[in-house]
Amino acid sequence: MAKSKKVSYISVPSQIINSLSSSSLQSLLVSPKKSSRSSSKFFSFLFKNPRLWFLAFFLFGFIAMLKMGFNLEPLIPFSPNPCGITQSQGIVSAGSLSSHLGVKEDGEKSEFWEQPDGLGYRPCLEFSKEYKKTSLEIVEDRTKYLMVVVSGGMNQQRNQIVDAVVIARILGAALVVPILQVNVIWGDESEFSDIFDMEHFKRVLANDVRIVSSLPSTHLMSRPVEEKRTPLHVSPQWIRARYLKRLRREGVLLLRGLDSRLSKDLPSDLQKLRCKVAFHALRFSQPILELGNKMAERMRSKGPYLALHLRMEKDVWVRTGCLPGLSSQYDEIINNERKLRPELLTARSNMTYHERKLAGLCPLNALEVTRLLKALGAPKSARIYWAGGQPFGGEEALLPLTREFPNFYNKEDLALPGELEPFSKKASFMAAIDYIVCEKSDVFIPSHGGNMGHAIQGHRAYAGHKKYITPNKRQMIPYFLNSPLPEAEFNRVIMELHRDSFGQPELRATKAGRDVTKYPVPECMCNSTSSTHSML
Repeated sequence: MAKSKKVSYISVPSQIINSLSSSSLQSLLVSPKKSSRSSSKFFSFLFKNPRLWFLAFFLFGFIAMLKMGFNLEPLIPFSPNPCGITQSQGIVSAGSLSSHLGVKEDGEKSEFWEQPDGLGYRPCLEFSKEYKKTSLEIVEDRTKYLMVVVSGGMNQQRNQIVDAVVIARILGAALVVPILQVNVIWGDESEFSDIFDMEHFKRVLANDVRIVSSLPSTHLMSRPVEEKRTPLHVSPQWIRARYLKRLRREGVLLLRGLDSRLSKDLPSDLQKLRCKVAFHALRFSQPILELGNKMAERMRSKGPYLALHLRMEKDVWVRTGCLPGLSSQYDEIINNERKLRPELLTARSNMTYHERKLAGLCPLNALEVTRLLKALGAPKSARIYWAGGQPFGGEEALLPLTREFPNFYNKEDLALPGELEPFSKKASFMAAIDYIVCEKSDVFIPSHGGNMGHAIQGHRAYAGHKKYITPNKRQMIPYFLNSPLPEAEFNRVIMELHRDSFGQPELRATKAGRDVTKYPVPECMCNSTSSTHSML
């Protein structure tokens, strides 16, 4: 696309020109009549002084020419301080404007970019008087310390850190900055402060839980109470009954494997604390923020963009019991891998691949994502950012998408030479960049569930319910398999199946066991019809 030339203008606001009416022009030349006698004297004086008469005639004609002969429309909106309008104020962001109005780059309206109605929901985290009353005692306690080791990928670790803060609050203990376990798959040795802004984390939670960088010298020789097998979905009462007495005696509690150990259904104050940690305290470190924002700005530079989280890596196909559908050769590789390591299959081992597919348990492949996007009205010119690991099958696996949507990028495509090199072996750093670019997109679609998709769903809801399309795999897969179905009918059906899956506000309470960081309404968000809350 050719770059437009920058032109600078000096403009005269039309209000100034228009204010010079014919009467006011005359008033510049002729004084108000005092009497007919004074008027006669004035004209007699003019005729006796031809130079003055000529000057007046010339001035009158010049101003009349400006008034009648030129059309001086203002080049910028009138402002009490015209010189104070900067370039950033005068140019509306093409991305934000088109996103709000649902307009493509070429000006054609497209429903695809339209945002869901957020129904006026906004963040509101007002804690109860009882919570505030006990906070002072908790943050001043110097006798109890909780240590946690979090595992998995970056988004899985993030979830565990959220629960670690809540468990520390339940026990009234100080939380030692979480230890990030070295990932056995990627070998990432990043520490908490490499991924997250540690000082910001401490500062935001200063009134809720005391956060310390390390154990104090008074507790270094303590024998920590270590727990490796906490049951799933335990309640605050269970945690207190299990750990509090021993924690008071030993002073230190060490927890491992926190994933899904804490119940998703907690008292209101603890749910709000979850949101405070996830959406306010866990901010990425400065190097990640800077690079992630640069990537997002590069995607935004030519208008709105879509972010896809593609789950097409080899290990995903193996763990889900699904097949990539590229060819019989690739399917055989996945089947053989699964036979060699049956323990990798995550659940429902008694189901066949076809049964899993129909149940909506398989990730969408590139062809299915392409058909979904076209049916939902994504324009061919749509700029797409795709996040995720290298697809099994490489570029061949992505061909259906790249053929239909040529503006297709990932962080490697957007990075300047050498920009990603210092972090090439830090999987958590790379995942955090993907998170930032996806969260800032106009539309986000995951090809399969997972920790990143869930985290971004909650983040986008908390930001005002930005468009998040949840593929209705269970109901749409039969139509994908029905090849004789005309394309127009297929598109109509797919659109109808997703009318309520565009990221509209959805109450967490409508289904037990939902994570509040994925569904922040109503515990962490309220609108004018909700009970009165105050914003954090």
